[in-house]
Amino acid sequence: MNELFHNAAPNATRVAPPLPKPRQYPQQKPANAYLFGTCVLDLFFPEAGMDAIRLLEREGIRVHFPQGQSCCGQPAYTSGYTDEARAVARAQLALFEQDWPLVVPSGSCAGMIREHYGELFKDEPATLDRALALAERTFELAEFLLHVCKVQFEDQGAPTQVALHTSCSARREMNTHLHGRALLAQLGNVARVDHDHESECCGFGGTFSVRMPDISGAMVADKTRALRESGAAQVVSADCGCLLNINGALEKQNAALRGQHLASFLWQRSGGGR
Repeated sequence: MNELFHNAAPNATRVAPPLPKPRQYPQQKPANAYLFGTCVLDLFFPEAGMDAIRLLEREGIRVHFPQGQSCCGQPAYTSGYTDEARAVARAQLALFEQDWPLVVPSGSCAGMIREHYGELFKDEPATLDRALALAERTFELAEFLLHVCKVQFEDQGAPTQVALHTSCSARREMNTHLHGRALLAQLGNVARVDHDHESECCGFGGTFSVRMPDISGAMVADKTRALRESGAAQVVSADCGCLLNINGALEKQNAALRGQHLASFLWQRSGGGR
């Protein structure tokens, strides 16, 4: 959240960024797709990456995972290190050359590729076309399942209540909160509970939590208090950075409530592993 405004004048009017433009979705599911695992998912939530692959494979899609992939470049980009972000992004461009969809189990990382790669390479015409082409075929996982695969989940779990958390950048750039809500609504035994502070940042913000730990700590305290007071038995999110922050705070509070990646939640509720 902080990166939106930290360069603004103290009394400047805060103008919300525009919502994502409506996009045209393929009429048929592709035979092949790339998965961009994201660095946080790869290191801390590998089971969510595997569950994302299982969800796609169950739809008849062959999933390709280039081993050389790393970070999307977002931490450097939002911290003002544009040259470093460009170098990281250029390395990713070289890995996804086939004209297949790029599915990302993170709204913030998907938003980086889709919304900002064009800006990164605007002064490099030879690279810009590749960056824009990749951006156009980049989808956040929930968006892809809903609008491209047109999944219809049959809930096989016990009745439960969950709270959905969506990162602030994923909300404004990829509408991930709407996609997540729609998928959860397909699960007949899952009741999604609204919670106070639902649209507010959890305080992670990538490097924001490192540069401003006191503010970040206060924000995640507000977030976790709202989640605990919601009555939800579980938190579900499509962004691993937020899950790290929220789960860490809940653990420090000795709370029983925990968050799970949306991919794992959907896979388990729809009969995965049984």
